[in-house]
Amino acid sequence: MELGLKGRAAVITGGSKGIGKAIAGELAAEGANLVLLARHKELLDKTAEEIANRTGVQVLAVPADIANTESLQAAAAAAKDRFGAIHIVINNAGGPMRRMDRQITWPDTDWVDDVNLKMIGMLRTTQAFLPLMPRDGTGRIIGISGVAATLIFGTALTHGLNNAAMNQVTTYLANDLAGDRITVNAVVPGLVGTEGRETWAENMSRQQGKTKAEFLADFCRRMGIIAGHWASMEDVAGAVVFLASDRGRYINGSQLVVDGGMSANPRPA
Repeated sequence: MELGLKGRAAVITGGSKGIGKAIAGELAAEGANLVLLARHKELLDKTAEEIANRTGVQVLAVPADIANTESLQAAAAAAKDRFGAIHIVINNAGGPMRRMDRQITWPDTDWVDDVNLKMIGMLRTTQAFLPLMPRDGTGRIIGISGVAATLIFGTALTHGLNNAAMNQVTTYLANDLAGDRITVNAVVPGLVGTEGRETWAENMSRQQGKTKAEFLADFCRRMGIIAGHWASMEDVAGAVVFLASDRGRYINGSQLVVDGGMSANPRPA
């Protein structure tokens, strides 16, 4: 299937590892050039080199902090110098769970810090790169939110705030940018087997005297994932690539849920 991505340029925040790295790899496999943003230069450079060597596309690695406007403006200037236009902006970056205590007991500075990084970071990134986006129907802005926007996880208050806000911003921007022929959508993952979560599963299975496969089967059953397993990072990346492509040009203001049926909220018989 021809997706029309060859030669276009995509920015991915949080692009050095996890879901961001998987998205970058899938876009590169379709011929898109990349601008990878993350805070840690060593890992960012390693990821950029790996993807460039594997796919042959141009990959620009720019250490940047999405909590800092000036940092993003400098990244946008570097991207303009290399590629001129940026067709695709993937707002993927976000922080890990800060800690596991009750979030209602946190100081308000911790709430603000979490929202400032992911949701406000999405707005900062979009604002910084928007002037570089063509108005010819190839522009795509895609946010990676999550099912915590609507499902309750006991220690994930700020994750839920961020994801719900990102989904709302998606619909707002879809309307705001419609005249510029730029589509704006959200991909909403459920539980995803990132590097950190796979390590967690290995540790938990050892503690419970189970194989990793047994632990994950039980865990996913408890979480109500109809598919019986959590998503791979490539499952999420594939959805992003489709929305970024010409095949997804008529999808706008949507929330594409990639959760294996988790949000169907099944109940035991």
